[in-house]
Amino acid sequence: MAEVVSSNNIQKSQLGESLNRRAWLRFRANLPAMLASVFLISLIMISLCWPFVSSLGDQHSDAQFNPPSDQYWFGTDVHGRDLFGRVLAGTRISLLVGLVGALVSLVIGVLWGATAGLLGGRWDNWMMRTVDVLYSLPSIIFVIVIITTLEGVIQGWVESVFAGDGSDAARHVLLYAGLGAVSWLTMSRIVRGQVLALREQQFVEAARSLGLGTWTILWRHILPNVFGVVIVYLTLTLPAIVLYESFLSYLGLGIQPPQASLGSLIAEGAAQINPVRVYWWMIFFPAIGLAALLMALNFVGDGLRDVFDPKSTNER
Repeated sequence: MAEVVSSNNIQKSQLGESLNRRAWLRFRANLPAMLASVFLISLIMISLCWPFVSSLGDQHSDAQFNPPSDQYWFGTDVHGRDLFGRVLAGTRISLLVGLVGALVSLVIGVLWGATAGLLGGRWDNWMMRTVDVLYSLPSIIFVIVIITTLEGVIQGWVESVFAGDGSDAARHVLLYAGLGAVSWLTMSRIVRGQVLALREQQFVEAARSLGLGTWTILWRHILPNVFGVVIVYLTLTLPAIVLYESFLSYLGLGIQPPQASLGSLIAEGAAQINPVRVYWWMIFFPAIGLAALLMALNFVGDGLRDVFDPKSTNER
């Protein structure tokens, strides 16, 4: 008996390794996704390590509005700070906001959609009508209302608890929560559709016949089978949240100076455009950085979609 169990475990291990290897080979064959992955990893490593290498991005100097040169690769801004360091700092914050917001949308969307699909009946109808109502609201306006309404409340709570300036912390918390709160709706619909298809499968019926509860079936048998779809949509949600954050920061409702995000850097560059002189580098390099970041995230998401849904490659 022990030999049979050991043999089954070996077969499962070999099957898992084979599936992982095939997934990796399929992803590696997608050249744009591989190049985008290398670019993203390099960008993240450089943006994380740059503060330990140079502090020019945070230091004010008399070298205001210097064009790109050997000393300042991306030029300097209105305060004489190195724009290259500022762009890396903005990339770091934009990615952090996008990642946290995507994780918030992941938790809410998966739990909501899986619960609705598994329970069915009146619960499913009520929960999905709630999603329809939220879909009818303009998402970006909803985030703006959340930030402007609750910022004072969160700031006062942070200052009373931690005895310090809570303006930055309040803005960050509301950005994470607000962007995640408007990005889970499509995730919940996708997960619900997957759960509706899976709950009638034989392995789920077998689990019910063994006496397993609804939530046990959900966690052990259904959610692992929607993992691929969830990961793919998560990678596509991340650039959308980064774009949302950049737009809010451009309007002055997101990350505030002296902190920088790509959106706020673009806003600072746009403010320096005048008929007398155009400091083109202040808007050009942050805009190029944002476009490259969004393009790389979308290429990686497209590659992961091909990994978890090989039929999509055959259809094209």
